[in-house]
Amino acid sequence: MVSESMSADAEQPFLQIDNMTKRFGHFTALDQISLQIHSGEFVCFLGPSGCGKTTLLRAIAGLDIQDEGRVTMNGRDVSLAPPADRDFGIVFQSYALFPNLTVAANVGYGLVNQRWPQRRIAERVAELLALVGLPEQGEKYPVQLSGGQQQRVALARALATSPGLLLLDEPLSALDARVRLRLREEIRDLQRRLGVTTIMVTHDQEEALTMADRIVVMNHGVIEQIGTPNEVYARPATAFVADFVGTMSFFEGTLTASNQLTVAGIDLACDDDRGLSAGTRVTVGLRPEEVRVRDVAPDQPNTLQVRVEDLEYLGAFCRARLRTIAGDVPILADFSANLMRDMQITLDRTLTVALPASSLHVFATPIDELTAEEAA
Repeated sequence: MVSESMSADAEQPFLQIDNMTKRFGHFTALDQISLQIHSGEFVCFLGPSGCGKTTLLRAIAGLDIQDEGRVTMNGRDVSLAPPADRDFGIVFQSYALFPNLTVAANVGYGLVNQRWPQRRIAERVAELLALVGLPEQGEKYPVQLSGGQQQRVALARALATSPGLLLLDEPLSALDARVRLRLREEIRDLQRRLGVTTIMVTHDQEEALTMADRIVVMNHGVIEQIGTPNEVYARPATAFVADFVGTMSFFEGTLTASNQLTVAGIDLACDDDRGLSAGTRVTVGLRPEEVRVRDVAPDQPNTLQVRVEDLEYLGAFCRARLRTIAGDVPILADFSANLMRDMQITLDRTLTVALPASSLHVFATPIDELTAEEAA
């Protein structure tokens, strides 16, 4: 029989942050942040520049101690502990490799500081270079490597001491698109194989959606939403999350009854009005891929007549800018290449489209407030 204490230990998060606040002068970079990250998770801190995600990562590492709040790592309170007393490895955007040391010496640097025997260091370095796909590069210097190879060396160095926590601060942002795509796949595969708890800071929504087990979306020093990639994308908690993660059309609307709303005089049904009362001004969001145009019956709910104003070719699909005949409401829609061909969709064509009730996201923030925040 498993004891209650053993069960509690198994459920204990590897990293716990309680009510963390960090100020720089009069500016509050982090405002009462609370978060739990479990062993083996890959978590992305996602948000625009200045949202607090890097500040949060640095506070976890002890590089910028918080003004308030507690950090617990593997059951140990490290709130005021220096970086050397925290069990983590870190990879920076700039690689931060020592230019005067060979690749092997860079990877083994932390092991030398821990006074490992030379033979064990050599074995560990060889193991790590093979792990990141650079088994023959040990005697080269960083300047002789490509950006992607240098980032692999930085990753191997961070993993050298077998840390319990791996911190990645925008590790791919300095690389070109093709290398970035390949490395994000390699990092995710490596993390899964090693099972190391990982936190990555990024402003790239695609990186977060493809790599993370959970995403922490941040804005103005607070957490807007924590969830799996599917939860954050398909069920955004706020208008900010809906706007920042993926593409979305926004409309100004008013709730008229339970799960009923009107947009520019158009009556629409929605599956979730978030419990808001009738008469509330709301922002209504819709993903472009949710606009239905194939096999739409005229009597189907939320059916509209629209005109095709513009078509943007994006390879596998076209992004269409539509405008409703009634109400003059602009809508973005993504149409596959097959649909474009089968239905012969062209500029100025009039279409009958449906906006599924399950795809309409209702937010309490009025659209003028959302627009004002974006402008700021």
